[in-house]
Amino acid sequence: MIQLIECPRDAMQGLPEFIDTAIKAAYINQLIEVGFHTIDFGSFVSPKAIPQMRDTAEVLEMLDLHKAKSKLLAIVANVRGAEDALRFEEIDYLGFPLSVSETFQQRNTNASIAQALETVETIQNLCQTKGKEQVVYLSMGFGNPYGDPFSPDLVAEFVQKLDELEVKTISLSDTIGVATPELITEIFQVQITSFPHITFGAHLHSRVEDINEKVLAGLKGGCRRFDGALKGFGGCPMAKDELIGNMATEVMIETFKEEGYSLDLNQMELEEAIKLSNSIFL
Repeated sequence: MIQLIECPRDAMQGLPEFIDTAIKAAYINQLIEVGFHTIDFGSFVSPKAIPQMRDTAEVLEMLDLHKAKSKLLAIVANVRGAEDALRFEEIDYLGFPLSVSETFQQRNTNASIAQALETVETIQNLCQTKGKEQVVYLSMGFGNPYGDPFSPDLVAEFVQKLDELEVKTISLSDTIGVATPELITEIFQVQITSFPHITFGAHLHSRVEDINEKVLAGLKGGCRRFDGALKGFGGCPMAKDELIGNMATEVMIETFKEEGYSLDLNQMELEEAIKLSNSIFL
């Protein structure tokens, strides 16, 4: 069974012009109608760092979750953000960006890797107390542009530390779109074999022409949890100047179908969501 995570937060966060709160909520409500496993809908971070997400709490109040089967995920970058997110019963997952690159950890959360690991531990304890789950995103998980050390063994060291903290979901993130199919397969195979009790996800950024082979590589490696954004909008504004977009959800869906996977999505509502995305992301 494929877990498909739709990421409007990632699609919107780097846009320079503020999207009206009501429009954000209408779009996320439409995505909920599609029936994705999880919606990465917003973040509780500094409005100075990511001004587009300053209205996440207001957006949440406008969501129609009465019949929703989708879970909600919010990104946090520190303990204060986690405490803010945990005030809302509607949020199921707190996502934290932990980088295997020291340079990117500093750029993304203004903290060292050692400090970030302490934050992960604190958030994990808070989540366990509140009955929530933390999803740790291992950013720069397939390489980095800064010359920082990287290897599959290094990724495994980070996973080992997270396993000791009882983190149950880890999303390996190709923040700048450099992963080759061979590396994607290798890293997922090694991690899934070594830590079968952990759910590993793929948060890959990619050019459109490379999406199919990257999805197939992830599937070959044993991954069954994939993040995407309709039309491939977005990318990480903290990574480098040139954004590489998210994996286009509609392209991934076709690949899954061709491989025989059932996604249990409402096709009509998906088509409406794509139309709405085209009006928001000009």
